[in-house]
Amino acid sequence: MPELPEVQTTVNYLKKSVTGRKVLDIWTDTPKFFRGGFGAAKNKIRGKKIISVSRRGKYVVFDFQGDSGMLIHQKMSGHLLVGRWKKEKARWIPVFPKTLNDPMNRFIHVIFYLSGGLEMALSDLRKFAKIVVFKDEKLNEVEDIKKLGPDPLVISFKKFAEILKRKKGRIKTVLMDQGVIAGIGNIYSDEILWYSGIHPLKRVEKLSVGGVKKIYQATKKVLRLALKQGGTSSDDYRKPDGTKGGYYEARKVYQREGEKCSRDNGIIKRIKIGGRSAHFCPKHQKLLR
Repeated sequence: MPELPEVQTTVNYLKKSVTGRKVLDIWTDTPKFFRGGFGAAKNKIRGKKIISVSRRGKYVVFDFQGDSGMLIHQKMSGHLLVGRWKKEKARWIPVFPKTLNDPMNRFIHVIFYLSGGLEMALSDLRKFAKIVVFKDEKLNEVEDIKKLGPDPLVISFKKFAEILKRKKGRIKTVLMDQGVIAGIGNIYSDEILWYSGIHPLKRVEKLSVGGVKKIYQATKKVLRLALKQGGTSSDDYRKPDGTKGGYYEARKVYQREGEKCSRDNGIIKRIKIGGRSAHFCPKHQKLLR
């Protein structure tokens, strides 16, 4: 699932490519993506100019001319692409750019036809993505947004520490809770804990002030590094031009089970926490009681 760096990379690209363009029409073969109905969503934004594109947690947020806005959560395998396509034998074939020819970009289920001959498409192998059109001034009242915690890129240490102080449970699980901190998932929670030297099973209520500080600093560091690399393309995710993000090659621990830790030559292990995998180095991420 795209996390903060992947979503912010997408938003940065969309800001430059689709802002100022009108939505001329929308096509889909999967109306269920549109919560509240495809027809209603189409009627609200067709003919409207895209004023801005931003991010809330893992959501891409579009602000349209007038009183409409739109949220897109790309979910497990979805990613937004920008270019042009043509249909051949029930398949969408990219016309440009050539980088859209990556096989992971072929699952086109929504196309927004924009002014100037450009198109924005949603490729989603598993069809789990969510699109919500809402009244502009009601963004903070949209159920998905109301539940989100603060953004890890802008939160202060004081606020971060206050939030963790009120929580209980395993630190990896808490970091991935979108109601606690918005935008961190499986990949970056592993990376953050590797950098901070904290075991993923460590209980939040047993963290020292120094431990919380290390997690806070590692969170900023990891997310910024991943954003600089355009995110992680370990599976489905691609940038809007169809290319891969580069952080997968730079990762320290995620999906490196059995490999030597680059910090101390410990052997990376993988365990399950709440149904999710957690990767860590047992040599410098010790579970101290």
